[in-house]
Amino acid sequence: MPSDDQAPRTPLSHRVPDLGALELLLAVARHGSLGRAAKDVGITQPAASSRIRSMERQLGVALLDRSPRGSRLTDAGALVTDWARRVVEAAEAFDAGAQALRDRRDSRLRVAASMTIAEYLLPGWLIALRAERPDTAVSLLVGNSADVARRLVTGEADLGFVEGLSIPEGLDGTVIAHDRLVVVVAPSHLWARRRTPLLPGELAATPLILRERGSGTRQVLDAALAVHGGLAQPLLELSSTTAVKGAAESGAGPCVLSELALGEELSSRRLVKIPVAGVRLRRQLRAVWPAGHRPTGPARDLLSRTGRSTDAPVSPGSVTASNTL
Repeated sequence: MPSDDQAPRTPLSHRVPDLGALELLLAVARHGSLGRAAKDVGITQPAASSRIRSMERQLGVALLDRSPRGSRLTDAGALVTDWARRVVEAAEAFDAGAQALRDRRDSRLRVAASMTIAEYLLPGWLIALRAERPDTAVSLLVGNSADVARRLVTGEADLGFVEGLSIPEGLDGTVIAHDRLVVVVAPSHLWARRRTPLLPGELAATPLILRERGSGTRQVLDAALAVHGGLAQPLLELSSTTAVKGAAESGAGPCVLSELALGEELSSRRLVKIPVAGVRLRRQLRAVWPAGHRPTGPARDLLSRTGRSTDAPVSPGSVTASNTL
């Protein structure tokens, strides 16, 4: 025999009134007047009268005796009012509980972001969010794009930002910006005195200072140079943009990084941009979230700070980064 929890449930009858109608009936019971009840619930008296008649037809019993002196509950109306009070009280408790869940959700926001976005774009967005939601505690987890995807899938983060070729498996997302990768060297490097652009084959064959595998920068660079023989054995593999820039500034060798991350170094000529013919690297920066779960609350508001929304999320595989501009 199935337990009570396992027994099939009978759907609610079409004769069960909605909450608005039950609240109106309770207001009539409180005030003894349909007009005052209508004012209490914020509708006109004709609308209230129509709603009561509709509820009487729905239930199949008379609820009110109407007279010039006011409206009085019938015996059936008094009984229905007692049931209605319990239903409305349960609905109010349900509403309060749902609000508590929303308040708990809105009290914190866990963001995971790849390094370039975390360092050069997110600060402005978070400042704007702070002005809008001063009571929301925001935590930021920084890692490469693979780390961000893992944290979203395992529930460690509510919203993520990644750089790479496509939306990671198990996530939905939307493009929020575009970025370009550039080749840079120290002013003392031989390439800094070149008069002609690098060829893709030269770049592919040169040991470079690179970000680690799993980073969006590395994914795009690997894909762009795959048709030119693939990347040579890296000179160095480093896990942060700052470390890559520092190694390049020391003269250790060339590196390829986001143009977003190089503004200060290029303007001060601590690093020099080297043109590359035939392959200009462009990538899409995306906001991502667990598939099927659109951002809500603070996560939705942060996404709106980027100028994008979740109205038309991009499905995995539907967008890829182009290797050339």
